[in-house]
Amino acid sequence: QVQLVESGGGLVQPGGSLRLSCAASGSSFNINAMGWYRQAPGQQRDLVAIITAGDNTNYADSVKGRFTISRDNAKNTVYLQMNSLKPEDTAVYYCNANVQLVKGGIISSPHDYWGQGTQVTVSS
Repeated sequence: QVQLVESGGGLVQPGGSLRLSCAASGSSFNINAMGWYRQAPGQQRDLVAIITAGDNTNYADSVKGRFTISRDNAKNTVYLQMNSLKPEDTAVYYCNANVQLVKGGIISSPHDYWGQGTQVTVSS
């Protein structure tokens, strides 16, 4: 099993910045893509940004130029630097990791794991 623990959410004024972190831990595993999703009240969960094992990135149009996703493979951690925050960025942000477990030399099929979510509120 793999656990994802997020941190860094909070309340910030419009135009401000926050940095989210998500650390993966557990038994032996390989992490493929990692990403951040967000869900506002009454809305579906949407992709914010994703980064592959080869550091290729993709962003939602609404955050391009403002948010930056990065990862530290040695720490099994993914980050989301959020700048120029807007009230419409208010949501619960969830970390996602596509993981293959390794046990006895056997690599499992990929499986998605999710963090518990961290609230980001942008308000004056």
